[in-house]
Amino acid sequence: MRDTWPMLRDSDFPPIRRDRLDTLQLNLGYLCNLSCIHCHVAAGPHRKELMDLETVELALQVAQRQSIGTLDLTGGSPEMNPHFRTLVSQARRAGLKVMDRLNPTIMREPGFEWVGEFLAGHAVEAVASLPCYSQANVDEQRGQGVFEASISALQTLNALGYGREGSGLVLNLVYNPNGAFLPPEQQRLQADYKRLLSDNFGIVFNQLFALANMPIQRYGSWLLSKGHFAAYMGTLKDAHRADNLDGVMCRSLISVDYQGYLYDCDFNQMLHLPLGATDAAVPGQDRPHLRDLLDAPLPRRIATAQHCYGCTAGQGSSCGGALH
Repeated sequence: MRDTWPMLRDSDFPPIRRDRLDTLQLNLGYLCNLSCIHCHVAAGPHRKELMDLETVELALQVAQRQSIGTLDLTGGSPEMNPHFRTLVSQARRAGLKVMDRLNPTIMREPGFEWVGEFLAGHAVEAVASLPCYSQANVDEQRGQGVFEASISALQTLNALGYGREGSGLVLNLVYNPNGAFLPPEQQRLQADYKRLLSDNFGIVFNQLFALANMPIQRYGSWLLSKGHFAAYMGTLKDAHRADNLDGVMCRSLISVDYQGYLYDCDFNQMLHLPLGATDAAVPGQDRPHLRDLLDAPLPRRIATAQHCYGCTAGQGSSCGGALH
């Protein structure tokens, strides 16, 4: 896999600072049942990195000490971490909102049949990836049979009450492009998703999050292999909107890797660009860790590089979808 970091290092991205800390986004590990082309963490079935129980418990302590309201769980497939249920159960008992960035096909994997009922039983917000309402596009991006398994899993979530008015169980879907272009307008795309998924499969959901692909890790390598890297970076920079800077996720979120080290976002984590750093991590240097947040004030400086234009291009792109 070719390293995209040298091409992103020299950046003229505007400096930004953190306003507050509402959310800890915990990457529970890079293990996943899929190996998607667009995956910015290069997750897959053979990855071994998983957050251990000690780090899980430390994250819960930090959430309480820093008065954090939301745990945003991601991966890989977060549910494949053996401590997933312990983390969710304890977080909900502590009154935290929990979001699970769900690859819905995990619900069709042997040994993971429990996922839907567990999420519903703990009122976890499900953020399910479905990069298109077209079977051909989804299977091209994620693998043969993924669309059919995803649809089946979403129908199961609906049967449990997810996405249905008055249930209190939130189901949001995630779209990302299957090529080197920006997402279409989110509200228009959401209307298409709602109409076609309802008409064809009886599926309902709350919101669609339209996310731009980041030119790093597996997707960055794909861009390089196709000769599209420079053009895609040009697209992102040309579409930059300064008014999107106020809403980017790093202003209220800190990303935590499976070992407990801290980053300004999940993308910086994949580039080994530590919280507030001015350069990539140097082997052996001290890196901010969860334990540093037990008694320390909130870090304000945010580390940026060229890939950050992916969050400010066009309608903007953040963990909650478009910014405009």
